[in-house]
Amino acid sequence: MFIDQATIKVKAGDGGKGCIAFRREKFVPKGGPSGGDGGKGGSVWIVASQRLNTLYHLQFRREWEAGRGQHGMGSNCSGFDGDDITIDLPIGSVVRDKATGDLVADLTHDGERILVAKGGRGGWGNQHFATATRQAPRFAQDGNAGEERELAIELKLIADVGLVGLPNAGKSTLISVISAAKPKIADYPFTTLIPNLGVVRADDTETFVVADIPGLIEGAHEGHGLGDRFLRHVERCTVLVHLVDLAANETPEVDAEVIAKELERYSETLATKPRFICGSKLDSAIPGNSEKLRAYAAKNGYDYYEISAVAGEGVRDLVRVLARFVRENRAEPERHEAEEARILQRPAI
Repeated sequence: MFIDQATIKVKAGDGGKGCIAFRREKFVPKGGPSGGDGGKGGSVWIVASQRLNTLYHLQFRREWEAGRGQHGMGSNCSGFDGDDITIDLPIGSVVRDKATGDLVADLTHDGERILVAKGGRGGWGNQHFATATRQAPRFAQDGNAGEERELAIELKLIADVGLVGLPNAGKSTLISVISAAKPKIADYPFTTLIPNLGVVRADDTETFVVADIPGLIEGAHEGHGLGDRFLRHVERCTVLVHLVDLAANETPEVDAEVIAKELERYSETLATKPRFICGSKLDSAIPGNSEKLRAYAAKNGYDYYEISAVAGEGVRDLVRVLARFVRENRAEPERHEAEEARILQRPAI
């Protein structure tokens, strides 16, 4: 089951209490304070893992609590620290504080580790409070409470190329032809219900990742059809490929504009992202549709391509163009993400 949103509650461990104790040794008639310190509470961490590709595992465990610190003991013995707890999340997870909406982490690399709730400090035992005028303190510190917060997590798949378009535009057929992905393909709308990822091999050494999301319809931003909830999965893409069915009707430019408007209404990020217009189903295209769609692309400043995924016409040319575009434009986003990751590594709590 593909789950791309979840809310969990995390609680770091409380620090242990400091101990009030005094030495009671046989040959030390005036033994001083010997209360040990409480142990530190465990912290909660999130870690990016390439083994996961959904948030399904969070549906069964909504509350995560680290171990509390042990209380201090006599003979100056400190309590054990509480155990940390680690929550594995798929790469591409965006974590926010639910109460404030502040960004907590944006996991973009395997093994990335972020502190989300810090354990409480252990309290001092009475040994720390002895002075020349107060040689037998009968008090100690309580441990600090561990941090507690609710986290809203959403998954944004990390892909180089995002396929968008109306239902039955040919997105699933294209990804099945150019990669090893096996999405469900049928001749009715909304066959694709969840995003699909495929790795495309442009040549012997160069590959890139393509994301195919469920089809959009007019009014998707208002929840029509499957809505626009899957558009988050192409926000990170280097380029969008907008597929338009050349065999659906005699107004492909109108179909193209429907999707363009939905992208604009969803976010400025998607509206301004580099985009290729691609006429699909060229083998069965209605006469004149190629010219209409080509004119629409030229008017709006988009590069235009035509393919027939079933017949294989134009597919390899499109793959080579996408590989070159991704290669030339991928480096800058990676530097930006690396810098963002370094910033996020700094404890913000």
